[in-house]
Amino acid sequence: MPPQRQCPPRGLSIVDCTLREGEQFAHAAFSSEQRLEIARRLAAFGVETVELTSPRASPRAASNFAAIAALGLPVRIAAHVRCERGDVDAALAAGAEALHLFFGTSRALQTHSHGRSVDELVALAREVVPAARAGAQVVRVSCEDAFRTPVREVLKVAQALEDLGVDRVGLADTVGAATPDEVASVVSIVRRAVDCDIEFHGHNDGGCAIANVWAAHTAGATHLDTTVLGIGERNGIASLSGLVARAAQSQPELLAGLALEHLVDLDRYVARAIGIDVPFNACITSPTAFAHKAGLHGKAVLADPSTYESLDPRAFGVEREVLAAHALVGRHVLAHRARALGLALDGDALVSAASELKARADDARLSNDDVAAVLRRHATPTPAPTATSPTQP
Repeated sequence: MPPQRQCPPRGLSIVDCTLREGEQFAHAAFSSEQRLEIARRLAAFGVETVELTSPRASPRAASNFAAIAALGLPVRIAAHVRCERGDVDAALAAGAEALHLFFGTSRALQTHSHGRSVDELVALAREVVPAARAGAQVVRVSCEDAFRTPVREVLKVAQALEDLGVDRVGLADTVGAATPDEVASVVSIVRRAVDCDIEFHGHNDGGCAIANVWAAHTAGATHLDTTVLGIGERNGIASLSGLVARAAQSQPELLAGLALEHLVDLDRYVARAIGIDVPFNACITSPTAFAHKAGLHGKAVLADPSTYESLDPRAFGVEREVLAAHALVGRHVLAHRARALGLALDGDALVSAASELKARADDARLSNDDVAAVLRRHATPTPAPTATSPTQP
């Protein structure tokens, strides 16, 4: 077995799947250089593992896998492969340090995909896992569609895999059908039955991906799957920024060791690579994630940001924005903007400026320059300096 690469200890063991699950997003078509750059950025941010598409997927997948593995990044490079000896051998030949094997356990996948029973899947694992363990630092075997599989069968597979010496058992909500309560229940049952690590992979078809990944964490899952922006098959999986936001609110100590200031640029880079904007509702990294508009909110945030912010934007290297160019603007926000411009406005002037801005904003979109112009018109003129005569000797 290859020597273990020493990864720094971290509170969250994040398995980022942007270069595997993310490749399955409808609009993803990463170039070779983009794949290498995404791997570099994920390593700089501090994920534990970067999961890549199987080298057997295509010639380009094989060459890119080898190139990323050769970078020597301070992360584990994992191959997501079928539980087949050929896939294992190809991944090891390409430089994989971790092998992420998978097979489908639900009735639907047994019937319409691979055609194997649970007993046959366990027998297959007995054939393949020893070779994987002999060549890789870490071996994970994941149950696809685990949350539509009878729990007794999930337990049967998990316990058999632990007996084979795998490092982790994976539980995948492959179609995003599970609720947080269901995820917590299944993960808890498996956690009590095995001592090995547990990985959770959750899709967002039901809108619960981030809630589900956090439920898995609190129930005992040790490794959590994400992608940048949550991209993936159909409408994707839990987003990296979403997981970070949830941890920052619930257990901020888990974020120690992560370079949080890189998160915004990471999301923006991947968004450009796939030709989309960072979504308006992306946690932390959206352009409007820390923008405040309502007048009452603006007044309170200027006094104490925690009134309407559960996250501190400074932790992520960004600034909050208290908006003024709109019809909901209040006097306190305008007073703050006036001071920033070096203008003096008394109470009546602020009321007049706010009235003008509200009326104009009802009929047209305003800019910050428009706000500045209105404030200047209503500002108290600065007295001209008084001329003095030279002092005579």
